[in-house]
Amino acid sequence: MTEGSDDIQALVALMARLPGLGPRSARRIVLHLIRKRTGQMSELAKLLDSVAVNSRECLTCGNVTDRDECLICTDPARANGEICVVEDVADLWALERGRAFAGRYHVLGGTLSALDEIGPDDLGIPALIDRVSRKGIREVILALNATVDGQTTAHYIAEALEGTDITVTGLAQGVPIGGELDYLDDGTISAALRARRRI
Repeated sequence: MTEGSDDIQALVALMARLPGLGPRSARRIVLHLIRKRTGQMSELAKLLDSVAVNSRECLTCGNVTDRDECLICTDPARANGEICVVEDVADLWALERGRAFAGRYHVLGGTLSALDEIGPDDLGIPALIDRVSRKGIREVILALNATVDGQTTAHYIAEALEGTDITVTGLAQGVPIGGELDYLDDGTISAALRARRRI
């Protein structure tokens, strides 16, 4: 390796471990930051430090925020009686990019998996059931990934809400089997939300 100092080599190695980056991309990014160290690098370092210190989960939905409740949960216009249930924060952000949903969210933090010994109590499922029972929710949209574990989780939640007045729907066309929301384009996500179906 010829990246210079030990710190620079360590930074390249650390960047290369980030999702979507390999060693070549990491080297290019580090070189770019070094060239722009008085502007971008120092600003990036400050923001990374601030996010490391201040970021936390929203107490209501599980989104990432720097306060007790995220901006979506505190926006009165989003209190329309709809909650969209997602596997993780990346899925929430993907849906927000498409701007097709105007309600609130609930992040489960994963999916049920017998293989990995992940049960309902290991996820945000009990909090979801409690939340919809006391918050005037009319519809729960299960926007879970079209994987075996995602669909198992969707059926578990639908069964848990059976016998209530809450309509339970799921994403329809546009989401391929095995597909993950974070990798879909905005138009596909919007179409899937609009064509949701009752489960």
